[in-house]
Amino acid sequence: MATIPHRPELHVTPEAGVLDAPAGALLDGDTWHIFHQYRPTPNSPARLAHQVSAGSPFEWDTCEDVLAPQGNETLVRAGSVVPADHGVNIYFTSVTESGTSVHLAHIADLIETTTDVSDDDYAVDPHVRRVGEVVGDRDGFHDFRSPCVVPGWVTDDDRSEGHRGWLMLSVTGEQTAPKLVLLKSDNGYDWQVLGPVNFRGHTGLDFDKPLVSPRLIRLRDEVDGEIYDILMVTVENEGIDISGYLVGRFHGADFEVRTAFSRIDFGHDFTRPRITNSTPGTVPADQRYHSGSLFGLMNGIGRFDEASDHPSLQLEGWANCISLPRIITLQEGLIYQTPPMGLPDQIPETSGAASWTGLCEIPTGSSLQVEIIDETGDVAAVVTHQGDILSVDRSMNRYHVGDHVAQAPLAEGDTDSLSLFVDGSTLEVFADGGAIAMASRVYLDGSCREFRVRTEGQAEIIRSYERFPRNFDSSALPDYEENEFGEDDVDEGPVR
Repeated sequence: MATIPHRPELHVTPEAGVLDAPAGALLDGDTWHIFHQYRPTPNSPARLAHQVSAGSPFEWDTCEDVLAPQGNETLVRAGSVVPADHGVNIYFTSVTESGTSVHLAHIADLIETTTDVSDDDYAVDPHVRRVGEVVGDRDGFHDFRSPCVVPGWVTDDDRSEGHRGWLMLSVTGEQTAPKLVLLKSDNGYDWQVLGPVNFRGHTGLDFDKPLVSPRLIRLRDEVDGEIYDILMVTVENEGIDISGYLVGRFHGADFEVRTAFSRIDFGHDFTRPRITNSTPGTVPADQRYHSGSLFGLMNGIGRFDEASDHPSLQLEGWANCISLPRIITLQEGLIYQTPPMGLPDQIPETSGAASWTGLCEIPTGSSLQVEIIDETGDVAAVVTHQGDILSVDRSMNRYHVGDHVAQAPLAEGDTDSLSLFVDGSTLEVFADGGAIAMASRVYLDGSCREFRVRTEGQAEIIRSYERFPRNFDSSALPDYEENEFGEDDVDEGPVR
């Protein structure tokens, strides 16, 4: 098999240059749109790029950039993307030498941005119309940035739930001591400050650490049936990003906490999550709050990243990627995350992706260990499920020598599940029905050649299956068996 490059096939990556952060995601029917902050070269000023995938969130095509610095702007930074006025509003951070402010751009016809794409790497889509500044210094707050904008949330079955009009969560103030501020608008253009976000109840947050990149979504708890606001934030903790969420309800600018800050991902590299919005009619009204989907940047140090350190930039001219989308639900005040529909079936169509999934029983004190073997026969990473702890260790990998072992706590249960997805230089792990997610960049020499599985103690694999590309050379591996659905998996890789 030919050596597979570091670039993932199922993830969003820049064709060249540096992907800094996702700005927003939008689902329009069955077509996915990702907008992200990006630099064509490591020394270029940041702009916003646009990629699209029709029918699934796995086959991405690059469109023309939607925004680039103009006038006295030094760069433009990430914000959010929402449907509006039969088109799309892009709220973004405009950066000048005097500070930052929130600006608005509008796309009247999203489909037009996906056709007749220029070969010019620096072209800006002519279908994007700049509206201008919508939130600047005011009411004692300065340097508004990182806007998260949400249209009206009033529910059809309970008019007392939610709000009318639009909400904006924004970061303000000094970079070392930012404040979250909530604003409202009747039309998405004219904004009024409601005040700084105040937390009522135990938050689990260290307010001495900067809170950045806020995001807001509503979900109905599958257990008590109530609708809650989920506030996602990223904590900049001594050069490491820790992204998580709080569950509760906003009353004006006051957030009443039900669930204190909980990490959304325990891997080495997941930060600044972004919620997927949808155009009218894409999601049935009665399903609007049952689930959502989110993406994140697979880079654990966020804005402190040094692009030149990436092997992918050194060898292939690009750096950073966005995670696979995750389907999220709320259960007893906790977020559960599962891979997107269709992912296992997509793997055989790739050149080098792979997955391993197992349903197991792993009592505390026992363990299941999955080694990811690259084309040279070396161990690239080890995922270990110990019943009460899940860990990802990449320190034996020559690209990650000495890295810490990422760990996540697991709740006790009757059965344990584990799913691993390897795609280029990415590893995403889901455990115990989505209770835990762990994303890490793992550079392999070539593709994933094999999953080497071991159990210790009383750990038992009830059933498991693997998927590899259709052209995978399985001559040195065991014969095919039936998968967990009782079907022959010949087209999808060897099954253990």
